[in-house]
Amino acid sequence: MNPYIGHPSQLFGVEEVRLVGGKADGMRLLQVHNADGLAFAVSADRCADISRVRYKGDNMSYFAPCGYVAPTYYDDQGTGFLKSFTAGFFTTCGLTNVGPPCRDAEETLPQHGTIGNLPCEQIWWEETDDTIDIHARVNDSQMFGRKLVLTRKISCKKFKSTITISDIVENQDDSASPVMLLYHMNMGYPLLSEHAQIFISSVRVEPCTPYAAEEINTWSIMPSPQKGAKEQCYNHFFSKEGRAQIYNPKIGKGMELTFDPQVLDHMTQWKMPGFRDYVLGFEPGNCTTAGRDKDRKNGFLKFLQPGETKKYELAVRFFSA
Repeated sequence: MNPYIGHPSQLFGVEEVRLVGGKADGMRLLQVHNADGLAFAVSADRCADISRVRYKGDNMSYFAPCGYVAPTYYDDQGTGFLKSFTAGFFTTCGLTNVGPPCRDAEETLPQHGTIGNLPCEQIWWEETDDTIDIHARVNDSQMFGRKLVLTRKISCKKFKSTITISDIVENQDDSASPVMLLYHMNMGYPLLSEHAQIFISSVRVEPCTPYAAEEINTWSIMPSPQKGAKEQCYNHFFSKEGRAQIYNPKIGKGMELTFDPQVLDHMTQWKMPGFRDYVLGFEPGNCTTAGRDKDRKNGFLKFLQPGETKKYELAVRFFSA
């Protein structure tokens, strides 16, 4: 026991809260903080995604204009996803679709799937000597259709500002099931500004649109907010370790993401310098962001066999100069 403190939460811990008012009313959040100045919120009603992150007093993540939105208000028609896309530090996309709405194998699929708008069936936390671990289970299943279960573990070091996200997806159906999974990670001000330095360890960069192709030489440069700005998306390809980093010398802080590109074999960079829509996305996944119909056509679509499981993992490190 530490004789200087009355309760461990002076240094680190988890507190469960509920939001009151507006479209967020009733949402459960697990607010985590450690002894190194890292604080973040895990949304129990939104797939155990991480909504807010602060590091040594500065905000690291982007928070969309819609704010917190409970699953009750989720709209799966067309691009209705955007009405409840809080973004936050990361939103889980999938498991049925990643990308725009589409129709594939006689199934109409909403934008970015439904998993990110599903509440956890179970969520709990525990502590070891040096970590805080959040455990969650999300059931993405239906009658006469997919039966997929996501088991998530978010581990935070108590004395270092690192977070590891480990997911296992299981197919509990008696037939093979497509599985698309993307981690929509979103950086915001003040970490993100025109002073930010962006580095991605890719060996090849490809634009996703003609406009992105025109601006490809500036993929690693973030301008100041622009009214009427257009988004730019780029696909990055890696030979060994996947690594993406942002550092802002104005605040002396940064974030580094690492993952295995053999498992998460696609990464999209989303650059949006809009007015209030000012965000940079690092989006590793096992699929592209083109939609399930196009991934199937192009041979990128992956499947889980009956009873099969697949593990996905990524690590995040926050640092200061």
